[in-house]
Amino acid sequence: MSVRPRRARTVVKAEVPDDELPAFLKSSSESEEEKPEEDWEPKKKVIRKARVPKPKDAQVKKPTVTQKNPTVARKRTKKVAVKEELDTSLPITAPGGNEGGLPQWHPKEDIKLPLPAKKPPLKNIGLMQVNPASALENTDGPSTSTAASKETVKAEDSEEDFAFEEPPLKKLKSATCPWGNPVKSTASTKMDEDYKMNWDMVQVLSQRTGIEEWVCANIIRLFNDDNTIPFIVRYRKELINNLEADALREVQQTMEELHTVAKKVQVSIQKLKKEGKLSGGLLTALLNCKTLEELDHVYAPYKTGSKGTKAQRARQLGLERAANLLLNNPRELNLFSYVRSGVEGLSTIEDVKSGVQHILADMIAKDKETLDFIRDLCQRKYVCIQSCLAKATSKKASEKDINKFHLYQSFSCNIRNIQHHQILAINRGENLKVLTVKVSISDGVKIEFSKWCVNERWRPKAYATPELMELLRFSVEDAYKRLIYPLLCREFRSKLTSDAEKESVMMFGRNLRQLLLTGPVRGRTLMGVDPGYKHGCKLAIISPTSQILHTDVVYLHSGKGFLEAQKIRKLLLDYNCSIIVIGNGTACRETEAYFADLITKKYFAPVDVTYCITNEAGASIYSVSPDACKEMPDLDPNLRSAVSIARRVQDPLAELVKIEPKHIGVGMYQHDVSQTLLKATLDSVVEECVSFVGVDINICSEILLRHIAGLNANRAKNIIEWREKNGPFINREQLKEVKGLGPKSFQQCAGFIRINQEYIRTFCSQQGELAAGDHKSASTEKQGKKRTKAAASVRHPNPLDQTCIHPESYNIAMTFLTLIGGCPSDIGKPEMQQKVNTIIEREGIEGMARRLNTTAQTLQIIIDGLTQPEGFDIRKDFDKPDFKRSIVCLEDLSVGMILTGRVENATLFGVFVDIGVGRAGLIPIRSVTEDKLSKAKQRRSLGLGPGEKVEVRVREIDIPRSRITLDLIRVL
Repeated sequence: MSVRPRRARTVVKAEVPDDELPAFLKSSSESEEEKPEEDWEPKKKVIRKARVPKPKDAQVKKPTVTQKNPTVARKRTKKVAVKEELDTSLPITAPGGNEGGLPQWHPKEDIKLPLPAKKPPLKNIGLMQVNPASALENTDGPSTSTAASKETVKAEDSEEDFAFEEPPLKKLKSATCPWGNPVKSTASTKMDEDYKMNWDMVQVLSQRTGIEEWVCANIIRLFNDDNTIPFIVRYRKELINNLEADALREVQQTMEELHTVAKKVQVSIQKLKKEGKLSGGLLTALLNCKTLEELDHVYAPYKTGSKGTKAQRARQLGLERAANLLLNNPRELNLFSYVRSGVEGLSTIEDVKSGVQHILADMIAKDKETLDFIRDLCQRKYVCIQSCLAKATSKKASEKDINKFHLYQSFSCNIRNIQHHQILAINRGENLKVLTVKVSISDGVKIEFSKWCVNERWRPKAYATPELMELLRFSVEDAYKRLIYPLLCREFRSKLTSDAEKESVMMFGRNLRQLLLTGPVRGRTLMGVDPGYKHGCKLAIISPTSQILHTDVVYLHSGKGFLEAQKIRKLLLDYNCSIIVIGNGTACRETEAYFADLITKKYFAPVDVTYCITNEAGASIYSVSPDACKEMPDLDPNLRSAVSIARRVQDPLAELVKIEPKHIGVGMYQHDVSQTLLKATLDSVVEECVSFVGVDINICSEILLRHIAGLNANRAKNIIEWREKNGPFINREQLKEVKGLGPKSFQQCAGFIRINQEYIRTFCSQQGELAAGDHKSASTEKQGKKRTKAAASVRHPNPLDQTCIHPESYNIAMTFLTLIGGCPSDIGKPEMQQKVNTIIEREGIEGMARRLNTTAQTLQIIIDGLTQPEGFDIRKDFDKPDFKRSIVCLEDLSVGMILTGRVENATLFGVFVDIGVGRAGLIPIRSVTEDKLSKAKQRRSLGLGPGEKVEVRVREIDIPRSRITLDLIRVL
């Protein structure tokens, strides 16, 4: 055992130094260079070095030059790629009109490729000019990178010396070289072997979403150019035909599903081609797949580890020719000629017939026309989904679980009429092994399908004997029963589940949007109360600017209520606080009764105190999060939750973005749906809300900045660091100086960032850098100092930066101001509104847009930005929380009583309303009709959302189960 180490040490001494190694060895794998020396195992190192012969001119060459070149190429091309992002022209307009003089664009053939257009890493762009295969893969790369890449190629010794992001060399074994030769990976030429799908992305997207094809083509182009949903919805309305964010999000999800299918199809084709199993018919069937279910149906027999289908085994026995003869020339078919005694599967005539039947069934089940016919047939016939109590596990399941699903223990419904929440409930019962679920297709489908197959689609081209026709009928029945029926059941279940999950996620998104856009309570001092029994109620008083003024703990439910009331009264008087915010967690009802009793007795006089109940879901999770520790490092986690409760009422958006959306608790079946889809949708809704409200970049938090379109955690951190180092941002152009914020990111985020002009004027006056002073000082500067001139222009405030107008439209906005005779200092004033109204009444928006050579949608954004008052907030149209002074109990209710309440949560089966009795009442979905909704408020959907105020009538009260059924009268 001791001999081996000595040998290893002896070889190590004979190693070639790194600086003497040839260039191709050092650059063959970047991952090896970056690995620390102490992590390498000497034994592996010895083996690797021993296989590489030392060249004679190793000491003459200088490999350091070779090492440096890839870095240079990488840096140069990265800058060029960033410049490419500036190209944002998307000249696609609706058919029949060409608004604003934009050149019209029609969908091209390249959009038909449903493959995900993955952008190559920026550092590899320089290599695209050298490698022809890679150049084919990235034909839409930045054209401006040619110069940089050519300059880099001149400095390279050999193309083989570089391996940017390529995998290590692999050993390829062959007959002549059984031990294997190192060869380069062929991954870079994969795109050359990809196949075009047999369906068009734009058409399929239009069919599935019900949106015009030209709009779908625009949307694909916009998303491929890395545009965000908030930016598209606000600043590219003319290209998407004024779609809402929810509709755009649905198109994006459908597009990603099609990309996933196309990608998996290509992977399957390459795998089958490598294994030698790819035939022409199989290739066509794979390229016809539009869903993952279809792909799984076609590819299942060829999966690794599969035993093979009955049809495959019959083909291996040579019976495929007999099956083809039966369809094309049955007169020449003699089944007895295929009988082989002693051969399994061919020993009798029945075995031969069975094999031919399996091949025909396989051909029928994979035929596109046949599958399309039966799918269309099922749409016209009765197909239902049924559920019943599972026999095998009903004894093991608890009584409580069984009672939860009593509505579905003997359930049957047409798949065209079943509700989304019913599908989710059935799926949950099936997962818990309480229910058994199946799809039932009527017998009429089978009869009509069999007739069509035998008499039309699969009818033999010549006369066939009754015996062969009977074999064909058996084949059709076998194909339906064994292959097609299970496929249809899987497709129906998958489609129903997918639609139900999407609707559940969209409902969650609508509720979240409504909650985030709840009107803030500004300019008030608030007391947040996190209720509790044993550990007391945590108090936190926050200022009108959300600063923490005081924190404390009071024990209201342990016999010390009177003494604690004196402490609370003193705090309210000292900080002039008149609003108490109580979390709806444990001991909420008792805490509410305590404060309601004191308010009724006017104990806090002369302060007129009111209180409200707010949803505290996620507050405890946030209180122990890293963000909370960073924001409130010296505060106990329990007190942090009280601060969060108060801030949720003061500024709901700024506080709720700190919490992971799924923890806010305004969804339905959120744990049963796709978590990836849920997270993507909710994050997109948060980004939409934060962007549309806008943020003041000089006072907002880092957490809020993360959710602006085009920004992320790293860019938000860099913005805060820049602000702390250089002072406040004077205008939007200074964002370009922030590290990591390139032209594309600036384009996406600039319109949603606000710069308060009053704050900037105060700052500039303190620094002695007012705009007038800038002009005078700039004239005295030397012409040669370009940096000083640039700095002077950058530090010049722009009044348009406080509006929703995008910087790309500033020239149009200034031209419009000149036409109406306004000036930037009048933005947001009544005089500006009057001037705008006068010219719009005279020429109209369409006429003025043509005059300015822009679109009506862009002009409308400019008008909104110029006329909205300073500090405008879109949340002013949304409701604020209800503030109360007294409490009502469940026993106080009676049937027929009319009450007002707030929507607490909306689901697919009804709306839960807080009517102030400690238990939310349910308005069944059938009671929410269009005539009862408010006409004044613009509504995204028919359903109600959290925070809306409604008038209801009590229909039913179930005190033992604490359930209240309500009837919607109207939305207030």
